[in-house]
Amino acid sequence: MERPSQEPVASAMERTVQPSERHAELALREAAVLMAPIARWLLRHGVPYNAFADMLKSVFVSAAREELELGGARPTHSALSVLSGVHRKDVRNLETSPEPPAAPRSVSLASQVFTRWITDPKYRSAHGKPRRLLRSGADNSFESLARAVSSDVHPRTVLDELLRLGLARLDGDDVVPTRASFVPSRQLDELTALFSSNVSDHIAAAVHNLTVEAPKYLEQSVFADGLTPESIDRLHLCARSAWDSAFASIVGEARERVDADADTESDVRMRFGVYFYSEPVKRPPEASRTTKPTTSAPAPRGKRSRSTHEK
Repeated sequence: MERPSQEPVASAMERTVQPSERHAELALREAAVLMAPIARWLLRHGVPYNAFADMLKSVFVSAAREELELGGARPTHSALSVLSGVHRKDVRNLETSPEPPAAPRSVSLASQVFTRWITDPKYRSAHGKPRRLLRSGADNSFESLARAVSSDVHPRTVLDELLRLGLARLDGDDVVPTRASFVPSRQLDELTALFSSNVSDHIAAAVHNLTVEAPKYLEQSVFADGLTPESIDRLHLCARSAWDSAFASIVGEARERVDADADTESDVRMRFGVYFYSEPVKRPPEASRTTKPTTSAPAPRGKRSRSTHEK
């Protein structure tokens, strides 16, 4: 069956951008915007910057390998190092030992201290539960626990972070754990995997549209500001209703296509998704705003508002 002309074809790709200082500047500028919610997600899960940076080495090397192979080049250690920017020694180590780093390197110090607290028999009661600890002291105190894990950060700083995360509370001179385990539930595991798949495919579609000379994937949005919470709630309900309709339509069509393609050897996957998000607009103080000329008519009563459909 002939492939529709509007469908993106991965095998006939031509780049629309070439590496340059200007393209790198643009990509890094917008990558900071993309990474802000990812950084928030990582921090809320106890992942510090150094662990994320270590993990990114393997991600960059893997992406560099795919880029070299797409271009017909041999992905040698030197070629991978030049393209990815990862040191050749690190590339070689990743190729020979691709296992992820040990757990202590992949979690924050506060998480390490809490894990030690709930697992080390020294800090557990006869019933196997983590004990309340004196805030300070030479032995069997929160101070000694924190210093046993790391002497680089003051125990008070670690305690403040555990209090902020809700993993501990103060009761007079004692520090009391608020939970006896620190293991993500199966449901959270599944939701996290679904989140990464959804967001990854969304970004992959946008990257394709920005960098490849080929038919574009659907990747559009409607956005507006100057709204009240009541209007946000109404728009959210409208978006959910639109998704219900689209979901039923796409699922029905997908089932038909799966049945029609059952006897073929092709194995191409797809994903169709939708999202809705709202938050207060963060505007700079009036005194620090830079006035720029505009051809747009001013909003009434000095209130700025915008509603745009991305093409």
